[in-house]
Amino acid sequence: MRRCLFLVALIFASLPLTAQKLAATPPMGWNSWNWFAGKVTDADIRKAADLMVSSGMRDAGYVYVNIDDTWEGKRDANGVLHTNEKFPDMKALADYVHSKGLKIGIYSSPGPQTCARYEGSFGHEEQDAKTYAEWGIDYLKYDLCSFRDNMKQAYPNDPDAQDKMMRDAYMKMHNAIVKTGRPMVYSLCQYGFDQVWQWGPEVGANLWRTTNDISANYNSMMLIALAQAGLGRYAAPGHWNDPDMLEVGNGKMSHDENISHMTMWSMLAAPLIAGNNLTQMNDDVRSILTNRDAIAIDQDKLGKQAERVFSGDEIEIWSRPLSDGSVALAIFNLSHDRNVMRGLKLPLKQVGFANGAHARDLWAAKDLGMIKDTNAFTLPTHGAVLLRLTK
Repeated sequence: MRRCLFLVALIFASLPLTAQKLAATPPMGWNSWNWFAGKVTDADIRKAADLMVSSGMRDAGYVYVNIDDTWEGKRDANGVLHTNEKFPDMKALADYVHSKGLKIGIYSSPGPQTCARYEGSFGHEEQDAKTYAEWGIDYLKYDLCSFRDNMKQAYPNDPDAQDKMMRDAYMKMHNAIVKTGRPMVYSLCQYGFDQVWQWGPEVGANLWRTTNDISANYNSMMLIALAQAGLGRYAAPGHWNDPDMLEVGNGKMSHDENISHMTMWSMLAAPLIAGNNLTQMNDDVRSILTNRDAIAIDQDKLGKQAERVFSGDEIEIWSRPLSDGSVALAIFNLSHDRNVMRGLKLPLKQVGFANGAHARDLWAAKDLGMIKDTNAFTLPTHGAVLLRLTK
């Protein structure tokens, strides 16, 4: 274990400063897939950019407007990839997004095809990276998809060789991006295979998916969230564990469930990539996504991801050290009984406050004064409390 931690620290220390500065805090933005899926168009992206400005999301820190799958057209005789009819001029679209004080992201795959069976980057990595740079792209989500078939065909009975082939493919696109000279956030989407958190920094990743896709319901969100326990040591400025995009405002999650979602992603130092329908965003969803105190926890410059400090049948407590010496403490009620409130006493000694702490309830925006182990909190079903503790 000590050797593993030493190697991780060595990798982070040896990474180019440009990579660390590119995502010094977890990237924040919006992605088209969760709401539009394969129907996204140029007009949708322009509207999303407009709404990120008018809603206050940009000013809260959401700066990336990311186009997911289905923008791809065909390659010409020289192998250069063009957009399809939904995106008539990607350079003009990028210029429009940039004019709003935002950045633009795009999507591809190391395989021959993307997940939606559009053109992937296999065999055209340098060409595609060059095209992205010419368009003015700032962020690339690189989704494994059909490359898994390549791996299995090449090494049907050798999982280790398959994993090396995958790592090499991600490194190939990283090198292609670097060669363009244009900084691009590099997002690996390969669902946590081969413990990507252990090698993601080596292939130039700024973030890497740790699990399968999230769905817009509480059970999916919390299952993914709890699976992040133990991964905190692999996160650092420039390189982040990614439990997938935010579903705040999607599906039928309640106010309290959306609060839990935003709280956990902030504690995890997760990239905050919203995926809701911005044209129908109500005030409650907007207030959760743009809560400056929760965002400040996520964006804390120390870059330390939260870890679990207590786990019970119905309660989880996670803590996260912050750059000013304070500690973020989050309490989650996992109970499915919607007719009860759950009381809880805080084990402050476990998080470094044996003599009590000054607490601020960040969602209530309320100073609680000094609290001790004897202070009890009540949480609604599927709800959360987010505290900032100082001595």
